[in-house]
Amino acid sequence: MKRVLVGTLLLLVAGAAAAQGRDWSKVEIGTHKLADGIYMLTGAGGNIGVSVGEDGIVLIDDQYAPITPKIQAALAALSDRPARFVINTHWHGDHTGGNENFGKAGAVIVAHDNVRRRLEAGRLADVGREATPPAPKAALPVVTFTSDVTVHYNGQELRVTHMARSHTDGDSVIEFRGANVIHMGDIFFNGFYPFIDVDSGGSVDGVIATADRVLAMANEETKIVPGHGKLASRADLQRYREMLAAVRANVSKLIAEGKSLEETVAAAPTKDFDAAWGTGGRTPEQITAAIYNSLKPK
Repeated sequence: MKRVLVGTLLLLVAGAAAAQGRDWSKVEIGTHKLADGIYMLTGAGGNIGVSVGEDGIVLIDDQYAPITPKIQAALAALSDRPARFVINTHWHGDHTGGNENFGKAGAVIVAHDNVRRRLEAGRLADVGREATPPAPKAALPVVTFTSDVTVHYNGQELRVTHMARSHTDGDSVIEFRGANVIHMGDIFFNGFYPFIDVDSGGSVDGVIATADRVLAMANEETKIVPGHGKLASRADLQRYREMLAAVRANVSKLIAEGKSLEETVAAAPTKDFDAAWGTGGRTPEQITAAIYNSLKPK
């Protein structure tokens, strides 16, 4: 078990190190129109949602700090108004790294209570994992909520709803009511195995439950913004949900048989899905370990 855990943690650190050593000058921001006044920006890190209009700009997540100028340039091409609000879907740095820059520029940062708590505390180093330092004051959410909050802006209604113990314990799904657009943050990785941050309160059951809630909200025309991957449809989310439920069932069966984490990983409970889902994001070993640890916590 220890070898599996250390291997998984080292893979996570390798990803963080790659981000730190990235040539940010090569990052390009893509702009994708989803509806009138609503866009998705791609670049490095989590997909960004954008609302633009006469009141100003609302961002959903803000990727990494070094590319804030590129994000601001992309926003300037959409509107001459400033970014007034930043809504964080959760606390990870590839979604909140630009908080300090946008906060200092005057944006009000909004997130679930647990996002502020985790950003404020940071994360201590562990075996094979670097520490995440506490966020500076300007990067912290100044408006927090427990269950949900609605932002009325640009003639739009953005419903922000907490989804308990999904990707983390602070995830929110944002519904652009009337526009048929939903931003799911890292609860949804479109096309590859997700990162379920068990150490931050995440769980596979929470991810599946949130997928079910969003599927009930969506129809065939709904545009779903995943945390990572291409813009998705309801059918894409349904396939993701079915994959996770099947892998969860396989892992649960192995746990019921008394298998250790190392034995469960060796049994390859994801093998039927690896060709379609194992080409990006988390490896089969990592998603298996995350599901195992969320079903049988230490």
